Amino acid sequence: MIGKDAEMNWREHPWAGVFAATLCPFEADESVHEEGLRRYIADVAGVDGIKGVVCNGHTGEIMSLRPEERARVTRLTVEGARGTGVKVVSGVSAEGSAEGVDHATAAKEAGADAILLMPPHHWLRFGRSARTAVGYFEDVAAADIPIIVHQYPAWTKAGYTLDEMKALVEIPQVVMIKMGTRDMARWRWDYEQLKLAAPRVTILTCHDEYLLPTLVDGADGALIGFAGFTPELMVEVVHAALELDLPRARKAQETVAPLARIVYNFGEPGSGAHQRMKVARWLMGRFPSAVFRRPIRPLPLDPVTRSRDELEAIGYACPVDPKEAPGAGSAP
Repeated sequence: MIGKDAEMNWREHPWAGVFAATLCPFEADESVHEEGLRRYIADVAGVDGIKGVVCNGHTGEIMSLRPEERARVTRLTVEGARGTGVKVVSGVSAEGSAEGVDHATAAKEAGADAILLMPPHHWLRFGRSARTAVGYFEDVAAADIPIIVHQYPAWTKAGYTLDEMKALVEIPQVVMIKMGTRDMARWRWDYEQLKLAAPRVTILTCHDEYLLPTLVDGADGALIGFAGFTPELMVEVVHAALELDLPRARKAQETVAPLARIVYNFGEPGSGAHQRMKVARWLMGRFPSAVFRRPIRPLPLDPVTRSRDELEAIGYACPVDPKEAPGAGSAP
């Protein structure tokens, strides 16, 4: 059964269900909007059915945050989620094992329940051996905090093979794989083989653009940026799919689809989509700032206005004036 095996029920398992990859608000000077972040996290974590919030991911612009800011964002996320029972996960992006241990330790000290461990990004160009890939996780496991594997698309040199993932799930600290292969031909096979290898480790889809197909094909939940944008809708889609209620899941997906087109524009999640997501939630009056950190430049007024018009056309009130956006006066 989807989302279940002999040892795991997705509703009861601490690492199954819906995990929201969260945005990070910034002040006009690009400093972290601390109170705004606390309020936003409280809003997302307070939605019934959200199992965890994930800060310092790509949705949260980790690549633009200094190391001390990542730890601070983790602390603020813990404060925002306090009292909800929702887990806090902090992303870790490092180029070497020692740095990875440092960041994982800082996240643990800031109160995170787990880390989302990204592959070193120099692998994207140069590749790596299987021994190096598995060894990196073994090294960072020394921080003694639960680890979520961030699986990159199969077409990158940083994506893990099935054999590598089988080795990773044998590491005691690994509790989940955020599965982002974006290779639907191998999705079900990878899910089945990994569940046979380590039933305790959950497999969560991060395919915002293929959410329902991956959930139906085999997953224990979803770790997605869209759950940090519209958590209520994502809970409905994911729970319906995991409960094998396909008519209900398809009905919910019909509500999600027009929003997804506004944010993702028929593409994969990336900086452009995350920026449109932040702007859209800000236009709806549900996010304190539309500022995106450099080197990403502000959206010009025309696409912001277009987003406002498209949101209102599908029934989402947008009380914020697009002319207040950071890039309103910039050229297209």
